Amino acid sequence: MALIVQKYGGTSVGSIERIKAVAERVRKTVLGGDRVVVVVSAMAGETDRLFSLASQLGTNPSPRETDVLVSTGEQVSAALLAIRLQAMGLPAVSFLAHQLRLRTDSNHGRAKIRSIDVRRVLQALDEGNIVVAAGYQGIDSHGNITTLGRGASDLTAVALAAALRADRCEIYTDVEGVFTADPTICPNARKLSRITYDEMLELAGSGAKVLQARSVELAKRYKVPLMVLSSFSDTPGTMVVEENEAMESVLVSGVTLDRNQSKITLTGVEDRPGLAAKIFGPIAAAGIVVDMIIQNASADGRTDLTFTVARSDLPRALAIVNEVAVQIGASGVRFEEQVAKVSVVGCGMRTHAGVAARMFEALAKEGINIEMIATSEIKISAVVNVKYGELAVRVLHEEFFGTGSPKTAQKGDA
Repeated sequence: MALIVQKYGGTSVGSIERIKAVAERVRKTVLGGDRVVVVVSAMAGETDRLFSLASQLGTNPSPRETDVLVSTGEQVSAALLAIRLQAMGLPAVSFLAHQLRLRTDSNHGRAKIRSIDVRRVLQALDEGNIVVAAGYQGIDSHGNITTLGRGASDLTAVALAAALRADRCEIYTDVEGVFTADPTICPNARKLSRITYDEMLELAGSGAKVLQARSVELAKRYKVPLMVLSSFSDTPGTMVVEENEAMESVLVSGVTLDRNQSKITLTGVEDRPGLAAKIFGPIAAAGIVVDMIIQNASADGRTDLTFTVARSDLPRALAIVNEVAVQIGASGVRFEEQVAKVSVVGCGMRTHAGVAARMFEALAKEGINIEMIATSEIKISAVVNVKYGELAVRVLHEEFFGTGSPKTAQKGDA
């Protein structure tokens, strides 16, 4: 008898009919002899609706009260699914964060998990119940409700799977798995049967919406077998696994686009030790993640420093940067509200050269100018004008996955 954690996203539980379909899928798993813990998101659109209600009542609503409000979406989904399972003759019980004893820090809206006490979950399973857990939410040391960040029901599911030592964690969404690119941008994108934790982590951090990056990081740390599936079909999905030698033979696994980026430039910064820390220290203290950074030195001892942040963080980042610019005597601050980041990802880059050259040549042929470049061991990213974002993805997908390309297949493409 296996222990399986299944997570269903907002579209999967977006209506009463969809909740009935999820309950049927859970029933089939139970009839197959497995024990099941189900983690659910809020119904599609519900979290946005709750955030909107808060914003209508205050220009800067309390993060604590906002967490109390938006966490109710998952509570509704968990209760409704448990009710449906019970109506089908299946014993089920719903748990909220305080019942799971899912402890977090006190960073409202972006809390990090500190511990989970699964004894109550195991007791419920031993009593023959299906456990339905509300995702996205936690409890801090003071008993306050916290939330883990948008899309973090994935994180709840992986954390529970790790704590329970589950046989696998299944993430059900509205896509059939992980593709070589967004199929809405590249209709010829291929589904991968397997992908490594590192590749999935880079894809998630580069704009792919299939899995939340923090959940992949946690799955890698605790070696949780992860599978991405569609709740709308029975098509085999994508397994997220540890890397092996065969997987290194594939040069590129995916191409991503992230439109949720803004660019900030400090001009005329004095080129001396310590100033970068003065700039990025306050940004980090505000919980703002900086993605890409470039620095251009000039002959007069001054430099321009450019970096990117998520668009949602731009107002806060600008407020901090404008204040720091005055303190350090910078000439000025410029920004672009929206830029696009295109990335190519593949563990084969560790052992194969030439990916960057092919990427830049392909973009150059289409007249797409590169504004910033960043690399990791298995990823190359470039910032381009947002109007060229989708074109850049199609160009790069054709370069690495087009007909006749010898550097693409062999990864279990479906």
